[in-house]
Amino acid sequence: MNPGWPAKGRLDLWMLRQPWTELPGDPLVVSDLDEREMARADSFCRAHDRLLYLSAHIALRRLLASYLRIPPGEVRFTREPCPGCGASHGRPAVADCPAPLHFSLSHSNGLALFGVATEPVGVDVEKFPGEETVELCSPALHPVEQAELQRHARPDRLTAFGRLWTRKEAYLKGIGTGLSRDLTADYLGEGGTAAPPYPPEWTVRNVPCGSSHTIHVAAAAVRGDVTWPTTIRWLPADCLYAEDAGAVIDAIASPRWTAPAPATQAGLPA
Repeated sequence: MNPGWPAKGRLDLWMLRQPWTELPGDPLVVSDLDEREMARADSFCRAHDRLLYLSAHIALRRLLASYLRIPPGEVRFTREPCPGCGASHGRPAVADCPAPLHFSLSHSNGLALFGVATEPVGVDVEKFPGEETVELCSPALHPVEQAELQRHARPDRLTAFGRLWTRKEAYLKGIGTGLSRDLTADYLGEGGTAAPPYPPEWTVRNVPCGSSHTIHVAAAAVRGDVTWPTTIRWLPADCLYAEDAGAVIDAIASPRWTAPAPATQAGLPA
């Protein structure tokens, strides 16, 4: 038994609280990772950053393996062509996948977010932004997005920016360009009758971060008409250490919560 292949028109979201320290005698199971992933992990100067990278990628492999019904070490990754230049640095993908299975991973400040769907998907989670970040990045946004942010009083502007920025990054990851695309090219603001339309054929929503909602902001984007609310499940930390992580993941019987239905075009949860 496993989480099951994601149903068409559904988006599976998973979250993981990453360990801040590795417990003595209880090491992460790094044997699932390939040489490229281990080389990337070893490139971090700080042990803490290495640990967060390892935990996110071990969890990703084990989660995808549960969908694919193969051992985590047999999950092979590739890159899709970039929609801008055609080179092989577009969306990450599972190589030689037997059926449509798309995924996205984002992690920040001890929290990882994973999206799995049958259509292209992007997710983004960020630490709650500070004023300097908002001042620095806001001028690069779509003009209507900038105007919307300016209507917020300063404390609320930080929240509004964080929610907007994660929607923007989730969408750009979903289409495979990342931040190389002009940030003014797409409107992903607060919505409303007078606002520009969202990118066609994409569903973009903010998602709650559980008890971390005062520390993180997050969003997901998926191509096509997706049924909302969508379920969000926590991955147990045991999946990073147990030899049989599939059994640990399969033991999750029900979601921790269900994301509320969108109240506006941007799908901002209450």
